[in-house]
Amino acid sequence: MLSGTKKRKAEQKTKEIAAHKEHQATIARQEFQTFGRVLDSTPGALKEGEKWWCDRYEWLKECGYLLRSRYAPDWVPSWLGTDRVPESCEDGIVPVYKHLVDATRISDGMFVVLKIVKRSRHPYEADIGTLFMSKPLVFDSANHCVPIYDTLNVPEDDDRIILVMPLLRGYSEPPFDTIGEVVGCIQQLFEGLKFMHVHRVAHRDCMNLNILMDATSLYDEPFHPVRPEWKRDLSGYARHSTRTQRPPKYYFIDFGISRRYDPSDTKPLEPPIIGGDKTVPEFQNSVEPRNPFPTDIYYLGNLLREDFIHLKEGFSFLEGLMADMVQDDPSKRPTIDEVVSRFDITCKGLSNWKLRSRVVPKGENRGTGLFRDAGHWTLRFISMVRREPPIPTLRSSQ
Repeated sequence: MLSGTKKRKAEQKTKEIAAHKEHQATIARQEFQTFGRVLDSTPGALKEGEKWWCDRYEWLKECGYLLRSRYAPDWVPSWLGTDRVPESCEDGIVPVYKHLVDATRISDGMFVVLKIVKRSRHPYEADIGTLFMSKPLVFDSANHCVPIYDTLNVPEDDDRIILVMPLLRGYSEPPFDTIGEVVGCIQQLFEGLKFMHVHRVAHRDCMNLNILMDATSLYDEPFHPVRPEWKRDLSGYARHSTRTQRPPKYYFIDFGISRRYDPSDTKPLEPPIIGGDKTVPEFQNSVEPRNPFPTDIYYLGNLLREDFIHLKEGFSFLEGLMADMVQDDPSKRPTIDEVVSRFDITCKGLSNWKLRSRVVPKGENRGTGLFRDAGHWTLRFISMVRREPPIPTLRSSQ
């Protein structure tokens, strides 16, 4: 009899818990009537910029692009009525930039990024971006301009268009494993800038934030578009291979202030437009029109200085070239042809041992370094046995 009483009490407790959860869910559904529209300060709520995408969810779906569930008309936050916090839920992740959102291309399941561009502010961005998607340029292996898969005209808004691009991530994340991987990256960047300059396009803002990487080859499972260190469903960390094992391709993005010139205009002049890198010498306290091509050289030279020479050990071989690229007098900087030639000569003088060496942060603890070196060279030995080249080389299809 006693065990029967305990059983009935347990069943009653279970019913009470279920009723409580249902009550919480009912309250949550009621709260959702204003969630993200009035209660913008609520954790995980839709932000003002996101509502623009919500209002166009069905139109984008008709165009062939599916936004995440967060933007669907019938979205109910998955954490409501539970003990979970929005940050732990895939549909609770808020994008960093309101003019960018990730989506899935319905036709093939490819992950893409949609970018709002205002014609009145950046009248040349779409034209320059799509130029590099035209034949035969799109098939040129030296083309490292971000692909523009589609251009969508926003209904009832003549000023806005949406550019559809591949889902990329920061060029230096995950971190470089070897000096050879850095060399391979720099080779692609110099090659890509030369390609643009040959076709008389000056990027004018090719600093580190405007250089991204197609990391698809590095991952067996998709990474999250906002939190790329995690799997897409936030079920754990996104594991990745090294660039040596699976070489990625690097891209220049954001042609908002880029310009294209007639081949006969060998020394075009443009008024200063300060981009993400505020250190350009010729723009300091000056409004004098300048040739934008040497400024592009400065941007990449400063990237070498700030992202590698100043932060990492073992990159002194770049110092001479970097110093010439960042000279205060733009006329004294090498052309991109000269940069490519000098870099190739420099790289030929690097040994396999040097190229396979670990990228070491400056100031690293000696004990930590010895421990990391042991693991590093074990993996590099495997790379050598597999005959993986010390400088990652793209496959012809990439």
